[in-house]
Amino acid sequence: MRPGSEVSVTELAAWVSSRVPTTHRYVLGIAGPPAAGKSTLSQHLAAAINREHAIAAEIAPMDGFHKTSAELDAVGARHRKGQPDTFDVSRFVARLKLLREAPLGEPVPWPIYDRELHDPVPDKIAFSAQRLAVVEGNYLLLDQPGWAEVRSQLDEVWFLDADGSIIEQRLTDRHLLGGKTAEQAKAKIADSDMPNAHLIVGTRGRADVVLSETSGNYFVSEVR
Repeated sequence: MRPGSEVSVTELAAWVSSRVPTTHRYVLGIAGPPAAGKSTLSQHLAAAINREHAIAAEIAPMDGFHKTSAELDAVGARHRKGQPDTFDVSRFVARLKLLREAPLGEPVPWPIYDRELHDPVPDKIAFSAQRLAVVEGNYLLLDQPGWAEVRSQLDEVWFLDADGSIIEQRLTDRHLLGGKTAEQAKAKIADSDMPNAHLIVGTRGRADVVLSETSGNYFVSEVR
């Protein structure tokens, strides 16, 4: 990848596949603000690597490490769900370390976040023979207590950037689909989502590669 170039998912898959060892698992992080398209990129990338390079790949979403609604209610923090302190970062780091160090073939369970339940579901995914784990999440590059330990567990991190207006529209659609009223969605975006997005954008300087989506492909703005 070269700065200033536009690449397809197929080309991104080839780039990653050339870096995956045969003896142990490669852990690729995809960071970025909420609604930047991290999940879509992760899914398409893993599918292309599985299909075109015969390398078993699976997605390990950071969102599975949300604290439960009950835990957040107990400290009056449910309205701030999605902010850094509403995640169990120590458990996330411990599981990342296990994902990175476990021998291929040894099962490593991984949780997901269920948007219908609005809560994490433990051990929904199982890693075993997968040589590539794509870890996607907002705070992979955050340099704060607890979160600062994440970067050392990732072999490489891409930052997926997006224009603020695109993020706001996607977040609005997501919240409305999730059952919020237009007013509730607007408040959530203003009070939590966009401040989070600004915080996350400030971490892009720690990424190995910075991308942005463009007409189905990806523009490479930085490679370090």
